[in-house]
Amino acid sequence: MSDTLLVEQCKQNNRKAQMALYKRYCDGMFIIAQRYVKDTAAAEDAMQEAFVKAFQKLHQFKGDVTFGSWLKRIVINTCLDVIKARKMELYSINEEVMHISEEGTDWEVSDETTYSEILNAIEKLPENYKTVVQLFLLEGYDHQEISQVLDISESASRTNLHRGKIQLQEQLKHLQYGTGY
Repeated sequence: MSDTLLVEQCKQNNRKAQMALYKRYCDGMFIIAQRYVKDTAAAEDAMQEAFVKAFQKLHQFKGDVTFGSWLKRIVINTCLDVIKARKMELYSINEEVMHISEEGTDWEVSDETTYSEILNAIEKLPENYKTVVQLFLLEGYDHQEISQVLDISESASRTNLHRGKIQLQEQLKHLQYGTGY
């Protein structure tokens, strides 16, 4: 059954359709939740909460994007709410001395680098850099969206991304040379 048909049935509170849609997307959404919330139980809770929100707000889904994309955004936002609720502090940045990086820096990753190596390297970044790098590189958010969901300025988003990319590139360089870092 197509997502469109399932969504329409879900809008009519069809429990079987809701379960079918849940089963179709729960594994992928759990993986996304785990990118942000490392504790397995907390990631599962965030994913469940996101599904509840999605089903409650299904009338707002207009079909201009795929259901999966729409749901993914809800999962990410729910995970960010969990992070904020845990009061994980993002390092404050002095806006007066902040350097705004340009998007087109010469940042690149070796072709031999695997996706899992990149994810592992991202995990090692400081929390403020990690969240911005994940949202920008993995989820495709722009700086305006990042600034809104993290409640930081766009220049702080750019700076955190720039600094995070530098640290990420350094970690990946060590992998390439086999130094074991």
